[in-house]
Amino acid sequence: QPQLVESGGGLVQPGGSLRLSCATSGFTLDYYAIGWFRQAPWKEREGVSCISSSDTSTYYPDSLKGRFTISRDNAKSTVYLQMNSLKPEDHAVYYCAAGPPSCPLVPATEWYDYWGQGPQVTVSS
Repeated sequence: QPQLVESGGGLVQPGGSLRLSCATSGFTLDYYAIGWFRQAPWKEREGVSCISSSDTSTYYPDSLKGRFTISRDNAKSTVYLQMNSLKPEDHAVYYCAAGPPSCPLVPATEWYDYWGQGPQVTVSS
């Protein structure tokens, strides 16, 4: 049974950093791209990053480039999302998802096959 379990969420002050982890099991991570999405209250789920199975391609929306960094460690079956210079508008539930080896050209929830439950990230002073 494929599983993705996120961790590392919590409360952080504006300007702070958090690293989210997505631990996978029940499938071979090497063959899957991993995407990170977030959903703020009253908003649609949006893509924040993606990393291809081969680790040769990553995606970030322009608004997050330079602040968020995605990485993967297939030996540990884990993907990470480093988030720096956090802002109140980053407040959301963050989800990781596994899908086909390449990242989609445009973030799309329907691209992905398996989803985690999502930790809350709260950015507040």
